[in-house]
Amino acid sequence: MKNLFINTYIISFFLFSFGVSSQELLYVAPGVDKIVPSSSLQVELSYSPVVKLTSPAVVNVFTSRTVSRQGSSFFDQMFGMRRAPQERTESSLGSGVIVRGTGVIVTNAHVVKGAEELKIVLNDRREFQAVVLAQDEDIDLAVLKINVGEEILPSLVVQKDNSLEIGDIVLAIGNPFGVGQTVTSGIISALGRTNVTDTSSFIQTDAAVNPGNSGGALVNLAGELIGVNTAIFSRSGGSNGIGFAIPAELVSRAVDSAISEGRIVRPWIGARTNAVDSIMASALGLDRSRGTVINDIYPSGPADYAGLERGDVILSIADTKINDDSGLRFKLATLKPGQKVNVKLWRDGTEKSLNVLVDTPKELPKRDQKNLKGYHALDGAIIVNMSPALGEELGFDPFIRGVMVLSVERGSVAAYNRFRTGDFIVSLGKETVTSTQQVLSLLNSNKKPGNLEIMIDRNGRIGSLPVRYLPR
Repeated sequence: MKNLFINTYIISFFLFSFGVSSQELLYVAPGVDKIVPSSSLQVELSYSPVVKLTSPAVVNVFTSRTVSRQGSSFFDQMFGMRRAPQERTESSLGSGVIVRGTGVIVTNAHVVKGAEELKIVLNDRREFQAVVLAQDEDIDLAVLKINVGEEILPSLVVQKDNSLEIGDIVLAIGNPFGVGQTVTSGIISALGRTNVTDTSSFIQTDAAVNPGNSGGALVNLAGELIGVNTAIFSRSGGSNGIGFAIPAELVSRAVDSAISEGRIVRPWIGARTNAVDSIMASALGLDRSRGTVINDIYPSGPADYAGLERGDVILSIADTKINDDSGLRFKLATLKPGQKVNVKLWRDGTEKSLNVLVDTPKELPKRDQKNLKGYHALDGAIIVNMSPALGEELGFDPFIRGVMVLSVERGSVAAYNRFRTGDFIVSLGKETVTSTQQVLSLLNSNKKPGNLEIMIDRNGRIGSLPVRYLPR
């Protein structure tokens, strides 16, 4: 009802300004006739009704953190002197959008990254301390919460119908360069931009977006939130008319997930894919390069259960066309875990349709974290069993399996033996490693730790890591 009122108000405003009736508007609309302003009233058409409605829901986000730096001068280095680390407070700013009147705010993950103190300043200049409910750096979204008691704050309605079109007029609201809230206007230049990050499918706009606008609102003329501004394409750091925003459907899913589960959950189907180029399309019998081809399927994952196969080309999911890996990951991120969706695919020269139950990556096997201590080369290392869920959590390929070194204690035996975080233990002696419990048993039962041959996988390269040091 609120959106209907807004739309009616704006349309009535424009009709009144141009001096045309609704019947005349219906007559001229099909031909898209351009009207030359013939009065000062027509020239003074304004977006102020939309701004007045939406700007109270856009906030400033201030963050601060303490950074330390080892201070040393030329003379300190010459005489071997060391000074105590110098600490200073580093501040940054961004924007945010209130999406729930109870104080739930969405912004960019890079705005709040590493923040020790997080302050929200409302449009009416009131200040609140905020906490992070959840954040996801891959999709660059963070959901914050401020305590406003029983008060209901102004909030923006997130667009539901996904009816954006190239050429639609949009407004960007934020706090560029810390000068205070600013509104810029433009149009949607493109949709589905997937070459900006690996996950999101961005809205591109020519509305001026500058540093400090990050996390601010991109709204349509109905006052709905259609995106969260996140990045600009610029060599100088200023606006060059190419700004990007995270679409509302992904924002809405992230907020719901953060509130209900305390984290931003991104479903998957357990299929690794590559974009289809023109050469591959010709070989597969496609009329043009479209879709993304499956080159690996995780055993017992959603795609495996649904009957998808290697070599299948995913053309669409839930009626959304898929053209590359980023587009696939974006679409999956907008879906709810446990949601059944229709997948159209190309197999053996014909188009087929399957239903897939999307789900979150599972922690199978369990991580079974082990803190290794003892008379062996891995003393001081923490190891875990890798799983799709842990891979997603740590930013690793969810298809990777094996035993991974999660961390290495500084100055430990494992550190002296050059083990690093992210190493995968392939084998100990003649035994191929499959679990953390097996690693622990092999290390404790080995009679000659100095002669143990350890094979590791480091960034895809497998090699032997000789034992150089043992505990005394």
